[in-house]
Amino acid sequence: MKTIEFYELSFMLLPLAFVTYFYYKYTNDKKEIAYASVRMVLQLILIGYVLIFIFKTKDILIGSFILLFMLIVSTFIILRVTKDKSFKNYTSIFIATFVSSFIHLFLIIEFVLNLQSFYEPRYVIPIAGMIFANSMNVISLSIERFEKELSRNESFEQARKISFKASMIPQINSLLAVGLVALPGMMTGQILSGVDPLIAVRYQIMIMLMAISSGGMSTIFYYMLKSKISFNKYNSTR
Repeated sequence: MKTIEFYELSFMLLPLAFVTYFYYKYTNDKKEIAYASVRMVLQLILIGYVLIFIFKTKDILIGSFILLFMLIVSTFIILRVTKDKSFKNYTSIFIATFVSSFIHLFLIIEFVLNLQSFYEPRYVIPIAGMIFANSMNVISLSIERFEKELSRNESFEQARKISFKASMIPQINSLLAVGLVALPGMMTGQILSGVDPLIAVRYQIMIMLMAISSGGMSTIFYYMLKSKISFNKYNSTR
């Protein structure tokens, strides 16, 4: 695979500058994209060095700490889009994401990839990261829309129906478009690194199925916990 030099990456700043200008013009926020972009670069460079260390040590305790850290951070990122920033809501998001992510990670490691060892950091860390990130995006979209619908005096069930459907649109669109409109990142990366396209396709099918089910399951679990909290709160006020 061709090595990309950092100076070559700088060309991608040209379209980003264009988007940043209009983002500032339309939203009057001139810092968010620049901050997010700089943070992204620094985080990826840092994680590159961290992954080298993790892959060499293969210490399951260190790996577990990394996974827990990723889950905690993703939950905080979800919390930023919700009006309810209470510890109880944070706990609901954390539990929903954890349960869904563990189920999918277990199925992939034990049955799909059938690894000799349950903890193979070269597989576990990247796949867990994809699961966390995907769940984070779906729950964020769902919660944001859910709270808007509730503010319009919709019932819990109606708000859940509308927000869940809206949050799944990107996932369903991805399933419909893959192979026809776009070649996903993981598949493209494998092909560029010399992997047989048919092997890359199998991995991508695994990722696509994981994406829609992990995001959907996390959101379902969140609604279940939220519904239970609402029910308990209603009973306590009777």
